Amino acid sequence: MMTTQVNSEKQILNLPFTGICSFAKYPICTDLDQLDADVAIIGVPYDMGTQFRSGTRFGPRSIRESSTLYSFGLNGSYDPERDEMFLAPPWRIVDCGDVDMVHGDLQQCFENIEAAVRKIISKGAMPVVLGGDHSITIPVSKALDSLGPVCAIQIDAHLDWADHRSGQRFGHGSPMRRMAEMDHIQGMAQLGIRGIGSSIKGDFDDARAYGSVILSPREMRKLGIEGVLERIPDAERYFLTIDIDGIDPSVAPGTGTPSPGGLYYDEVNELLEALAKKGEIVGFDFVEVAPAYDHSGMTGQVAARLTLDLIGFILKEREKKARK
Repeated sequence: MMTTQVNSEKQILNLPFTGICSFAKYPICTDLDQLDADVAIIGVPYDMGTQFRSGTRFGPRSIRESSTLYSFGLNGSYDPERDEMFLAPPWRIVDCGDVDMVHGDLQQCFENIEAAVRKIISKGAMPVVLGGDHSITIPVSKALDSLGPVCAIQIDAHLDWADHRSGQRFGHGSPMRRMAEMDHIQGMAQLGIRGIGSSIKGDFDDARAYGSVILSPREMRKLGIEGVLERIPDAERYFLTIDIDGIDPSVAPGTGTPSPGGLYYDEVNELLEALAKKGEIVGFDFVEVAPAYDHSGMTGQVAARLTLDLIGFILKEREKKARK
């Protein structure tokens, strides 16, 4: 009988189903005054801007839980398709927990969101914000003024350019119009736009008049990645806002506003890599994950994977820049 020699030295494995559920099981720092990191993950469990199906307040928890599947990497993550290591030390990535929410009080919630993102930026870390409905992008964007000018890139099924609904200007159908009103937001590209949403034809006219580049998935496929990049405004700095409903619901059904005909994981993955090479990405948010509408948990998996992908692409470009 053949026997194999096994290293009997015990290790702490920290498997996905054990321990505290931080994003990808990265270290936790809930005191932003003590933050010392390159990337700071922060959750915003807010869904008071939702017009129909609520539940995105559970998005950050769902994405975190899903992300533990990708926590096996020791000293980084090897990508066999690119034959490269990503997220390797000495990069410091931490999970800062969630912004405090005050039920029924939009103003306090938005103030808390803006203050948290400002604090992260002041500490020299890149904010990665897990929503929450898409209205959270409004206070997140306000906090970027010290980094401006910043070009906004949206991946989404919907334009989100509604001015107001019965006087409500801060719902999840309005973040891109509110961003366009900020002086430090200069330039915009809206990708994956399709189907029926809260933005009427006049909102599309206003967005185009502002100078926004609007592309549907069909148009993006015809153009190819290089063609899409040529349409996106040139800028030194970009902020990305990614709505999970930009992904086709056959891949990510767990959202309150699914829209058939969306982008697929590989398409978004390649797009994010190309955007990281086009200019410096100073932060991003990932919104509208509503786990109650996807009992398989696949939506959280897609969101977690794309979040890790984008962090990896951004840090890889920083590594290349540092070597030059």
